[in-house]
Amino acid sequence: MVKEFASKQYWALVLGGSSGLGLAAAYKLASHGMHLCIVHRNAGVEMEAVNAAFEAIRATGVEVVTFNINAAQAERRTLVLQELQKKMGAEGRVRCLLHSVAKGTLKAMTDDPGLQHDDLMITLEHMAVNLYDWTRAVWEQGLFAADARVLSFTSEGSSRAWKHYAAVSAAKAALEAISRSIALEFAPYGIRSNCLQAGVTDTRSLRMIPGHEALLAHSIARSPFQRLTTADDVANMVYLLCKDEAAWVNGAIIPVDGGAHIQ
Repeated sequence: MVKEFASKQYWALVLGGSSGLGLAAAYKLASHGMHLCIVHRNAGVEMEAVNAAFEAIRATGVEVVTFNINAAQAERRTLVLQELQKKMGAEGRVRCLLHSVAKGTLKAMTDDPGLQHDDLMITLEHMAVNLYDWTRAVWEQGLFAADARVLSFTSEGSSRAWKHYAAVSAAKAALEAISRSIALEFAPYGIRSNCLQAGVTDTRSLRMIPGHEALLAHSIARSPFQRLTTADDVANMVYLLCKDEAAWVNGAIIPVDGGAHIQ
């Protein structure tokens, strides 16, 4: 496998990289020579499996630093960037900031007590505003590469109403708006920003959605290829958008679903 990033001292800062799409993308980038800083939030009982996944990434030959913290806390963000700057040294730069945080509330609006104001605010903070907070912080510290990529994961729920999905739907819509604004306002600094609209993928986050079984079956039925999107499908697109040839892709919402969105 060609490791085209290896000679460039590129790093990916992955927010939410211990499972699902974030972990798959981290492994894909590492396999092509990109060093990794992974920010994740996991309980102690999960860490054996998480650490095993991180060791598999290290086995590709790249440097991997990890932080088990709340990515939405400003003081934690400062700590991570300070440590990352030390680890990267004078030559290292962040080529890719990947936002894959999935901390959200799945509650019906009409239940008792149901979806509350605080549920919406917490979901928006973690799954949308957090993208801007990290982008701004990395930029202020001068850690981005001259040609950097800010990537995040959205879903069809940003424009469709699904039961129990109101808070996440609002966050995804906000995430797309923030991503577009980053694409516009940070472009003079060499930063490209895009959202990947992943198709329905059988991840831990999806299985938390009430009625996810029906969603999975419906997604297979409407897919031109009669299958679900996989985490590797999405990771492949993350990798492609990090290549030099993708420099002119900016401000886009890119479906990665095998064409399921067309019908």
